[in-house]
Amino acid sequence: MASDRATAVRPAQVLRRWQEDRFVRPSTADPRALSRLEGRIWALLPSDVHCVELSPVAPLGTCAAVAPVSQHRIVSTMRGTEVVSDPTNALAVEAANRRRHADEVHLASMHRVLRAQDFGPGRPAHFRLCALVSTARDTGSGRTEARLLTRHLRFWRTVLADLAPTAAPRMHITALDPVVGERLADTVRPALGHGPVPLRDEPQRQRGRGYYRAAALRLTLSDGVDEVGAGGFTDWTARLLGDAKERCLISCLATERLPPG
Repeated sequence: MASDRATAVRPAQVLRRWQEDRFVRPSTADPRALSRLEGRIWALLPSDVHCVELSPVAPLGTCAAVAPVSQHRIVSTMRGTEVVSDPTNALAVEAANRRRHADEVHLASMHRVLRAQDFGPGRPAHFRLCALVSTARDTGSGRTEARLLTRHLRFWRTVLADLAPTAAPRMHITALDPVVGERLADTVRPALGHGPVPLRDEPQRQRGRGYYRAAALRLTLSDGVDEVGAGGFTDWTARLLGDAKERCLISCLATERLPPG
């Protein structure tokens, strides 16, 4: 029992665990600078996007049940829950719940996530993500995908131009479906127009194929060297609602990786 184990713990053991356990060590980010940066992102968010303050935990299997993610990467609890490792998964569940009463749903959240895998020396186990999830019903010919992509790309372009203008921000897009590729050319790019953050095609990208459908995107700094965000279409709300016509676009940005303001 957890209560029995906790009763046996001594203060010196708590301190030692605090020093040694990568799951519990504080972030090195300045919370004041991070708060200002995230406050600016909230201010840039379109008014029709609903903001969600997620719980620190989600139902056990939230990631594994809808996404090809091993539970070994997730910190599971003894109460049938798991620590949120990706806010887009939890937001997708909330979006599916809201889709029962709305034609389309757009959600956003800022959340500190914890992941079980070891990212290597100097890479923290927990970090902040700003996440967007949009879901709507397919209207055919890639039109829904084009509309959702335009929304997300336009927002991230605004954020990167505002918060990292001197860091050579870039957006990268990979079409994983030929119809969506056509809509990128004749709908998405014309709708975005020319802006301070270029959108580059990345047809050679392999990472994320099988995880994302229709299209995948990346957000980078330093002219494509430093990845700070990613996203793409998933089938999560389609599986949650049992409706293959559901379209779901997720995207997120690691706020702690942006230049301090």
